[in-house]
Amino acid sequence: MNYPAIHRVGSGYDLHRLEPNRKLIMAGIEIPYELGLFGHSDADVVIHAVIDALLGAAGLEDIGELFPDTDPKYKGADSQLLLAEVMQNVRIKGFTPVNLDVTIIAERPKLKEFKPAMRNNLAKLLELDIDCVCVKAKTNEKQGPVGEGKAIASLATVGLTRIQQPEVL
Repeated sequence: MNYPAIHRVGSGYDLHRLEPNRKLIMAGIEIPYELGLFGHSDADVVIHAVIDALLGAAGLEDIGELFPDTDPKYKGADSQLLLAEVMQNVRIKGFTPVNLDVTIIAERPKLKEFKPAMRNNLAKLLELDIDCVCVKAKTNEKQGPVGEGKAIASLATVGLTRIQQPEVL
């Protein structure tokens, strides 16, 4: 089999609704807020978008296929551990990340003070230099569920480069 692609790009998207009595965790960082994201796992909207971007760039299945919300094994799962598993799969395919660009879309809470910690954690999790990771926060201009403060969304774009031929599975 021929593996000509040296560089690949993947994009990911996720959205979770905000609910009381949940922790707000984004990019593996707990953010103090009266609401948290609802989901089967810890609902880390940022890491979920990053996972889908990595899986897409590597030509693998999406997050819902890999970690189905019907599997009790993933109930309350730490998304950082799911990302570690995805990174292993990406490396098995012969790739490594070269950069990550994340946009978080949230009306509130304001995220400016948390962006450096998110950026540092994502760089660590993807084994990237800090200058290869960008985390941006935007509002949705009070439009839709995100703009009404009922949900938070995240977009991620990742670049991969081939470091070796894929392992035979």
